[in-house]
Amino acid sequence: MNTAPYAERRARLMAQLEPGSVAVLATSPEVARNADSDYPYRHDSAFYYLTGFTEPEAVLVLVATRGAQAAQAILFCREKNPEREIWDGLRYGPEAACEAFGFDAAFPVDALDAHMAALLADVPALYCKLARDERLDAQLRRWLDSVRRQGRSGIQAPPALRDVTPLLDEMRVVKDAFEQAVMLRAGEISGAAHVRAMRAARPGVFEYQLEAELLYEFRRNGAQFPAYTPIVASGANSCILHYNSNDRRIADGELVLIDAGCELDGYASDITRTFPVNGRFNAPQRSLYELVLAAQQAAFDAVQPGRTFHSVHEAAVRVLAQGMLDVGLLKRDQHGSVDDVIANKAYLPFYMHGTSHWLGMDVHDAGAYRLPTGAEAPGQEKPSRPLREGMVLTIEPGIYVRPAEGVPEQFWNIGIRIEDDVIVAPGGHTLLTGSAPKTVAEIEALMKGAA
Repeated sequence: MNTAPYAERRARLMAQLEPGSVAVLATSPEVARNADSDYPYRHDSAFYYLTGFTEPEAVLVLVATRGAQAAQAILFCREKNPEREIWDGLRYGPEAACEAFGFDAAFPVDALDAHMAALLADVPALYCKLARDERLDAQLRRWLDSVRRQGRSGIQAPPALRDVTPLLDEMRVVKDAFEQAVMLRAGEISGAAHVRAMRAARPGVFEYQLEAELLYEFRRNGAQFPAYTPIVASGANSCILHYNSNDRRIADGELVLIDAGCELDGYASDITRTFPVNGRFNAPQRSLYELVLAAQQAAFDAVQPGRTFHSVHEAAVRVLAQGMLDVGLLKRDQHGSVDDVIANKAYLPFYMHGTSHWLGMDVHDAGAYRLPTGAEAPGQEKPSRPLREGMVLTIEPGIYVRPAEGVPEQFWNIGIRIEDDVIVAPGGHTLLTGSAPKTVAEIEALMKGAA
């Protein structure tokens, strides 16, 4: 295992802490599903970002440099236990974990309380994920109380308690080369899964049958999980943004909207494709599909270092708003020009979500979308943050037409979203998910060949 990226991240974080301070981060707990069965275990993203360690019951303690005191990264984890390993699988144990993952020291997690009183004595600040983990919050109180009880001996507890989350979020919003490589592979696997689902689609299949094709392709290629519950939405279901029942039989002539991506080595991908189950777009479907595709291209063009995050959404909205007027979803005599539509947000009944979100270890990844408080003029909204090289975001415009008075019936129950993942790169962007076809010609040719 290449431990260098994790060690470099720990060093960067410790360099931002007050000298001599301590940071404590715990991984996620195991969660019971029912009876004696747990949900599949998934580590905490921030903990994994700094460690690469995927076992439960683990805590990372970072001690920042102060004077002659060198920085330290200490892991507390489960001890080796041959009997439990028969049932549950390998445990590294402190000694092997220390060597394999490049920590300065490692101890049994059961010894955490005993060590923390000494580690927190006379340090200027304690950093943690404030109010995010009730179990860890309770432990922190015990440790601080233990140090405070030594006050008559001249030992002081940390006078400052600080949230480490903003520091980690800002680090995570820009992906290094190691992360970008994993995300590119995740995008390739997810693209192949969408191709498989398109090839398997035909009138009469159930949504869950296409979901099964996706999950098979994810796992077949080494992805550990779906990054989120797949959406396989046909007909009217395509107008439900977070639909995931996936239990309807798909009828001839309907569109299928699939929003699905795998998680590979802790990193998510996020792709949406919309296609006709019979392999041929009809005229109303095609007109709206081409509009969403054009909006996505406008958003792609806006992804440039130095442009703002919100400018990507603005570019997509302008194309969609003009298209809604052109096809008759919005009537000019009621809504006016495209500028009027945008100013009055008349497009919202048909496009009610944002065009992008950060992507990384979490599908909606860490990182602020606006600049910190104080950057804006008094009484104004915080400005959208500029894009930087290495940021990863989705581009996902859509149109969703529910039956309503005044809405042309030919468009009823058509929901279309097209979503790809991009890295902000010098002069523009790098596409992570180009392996999934998305033009009308590409989709129809693929499905014709499968038939």
